[in-house]
Amino acid sequence: MSETARLADQIRRAFDGHAWHGNAVLEILNGVDATMAAAHPIKNVHSIWELVLHSAAWDGVVLTRTGGKAVKLSDKQNFPPVKDTSEAAWRKAIEHAKDTHTELVKAVAAFPDSRLDEQVPGKTESYYNFFHMFSGIVQHELYHAGQIALLKKAQTR
Repeated sequence: MSETARLADQIRRAFDGHAWHGNAVLEILNGVDATMAAAHPIKNVHSIWELVLHSAAWDGVVLTRTGGKAVKLSDKQNFPPVKDTSEAAWRKAIEHAKDTHTELVKAVAAFPDSRLDEQVPGKTESYYNFFHMFSGIVQHELYHAGQIALLKKAQTR
């Protein structure tokens, strides 16, 4: 198995499931409805919905960078606002996150191992190569999975 196939598998596991640590993002989101997703049970903390949109935005950033383009998110792009809190809008947000994540996994799996040490477009830090970015998106998914789990638990006690 190639290194990029292994990285793609880790990215997939962090989001879809069968992760070593425990529940992945989609497993944690099971049973979360629009009301719970939009709620702010902890003051000054992002909602589950905002975290899902944020994670999808960063999956999109990594996907774009993998394609050779530099990208930087604005504050509004980093944490997109939730304007419609209907069940249909929540399902649409989840589907968007799934679709973006699936495209990212495919792109990483197809990425040549020989390019893992290359500098990521738009990044100036010497360590910021593709391997670092692909490993980092796994960490990012799991960091926010933990936040989502706590927000869900705060509402289901």
